[in-house]
Amino acid sequence: MKKKQRILKSEEFTSIIKNGKFYKTKGIVLYVAPKKEEKTRVGITIKKKVGNAVIRNKCKRQIRMMCNEILDYNENFDLIILVKEAFLLNSYENNLKTLEKLIKKVKIDK
Repeated sequence: MKKKQRILKSEEFTSIIKNGKFYKTKGIVLYVAPKKEEKTRVGITIKKKVGNAVIRNKCKRQIRMMCNEILDYNENFDLIILVKEAFLLNSYENNLKTLEKLIKKVKIDK
């Protein structure tokens, strides 16, 4: 995922979380809002309860790879992905399937 495809500013995070819809599972919460720029952007946030910095960075790398596999970045929404503790209990494949299901729900609802 390139930097142009990421949400980095905290104001954008809070506006999407407050104004957007959300979809959740045990390990992932997905916040969705209409996009503000020409390409779809993704923001990733992880609670400190998940683990130390090494584990949180590993989760971020996995989420970025999942987004590259699933998204084509020409959708009509921006995403915030919040990772919870249960994310670590599942394998990469299971987490990929759950994220895929959540994004399909978003595409159906839009």
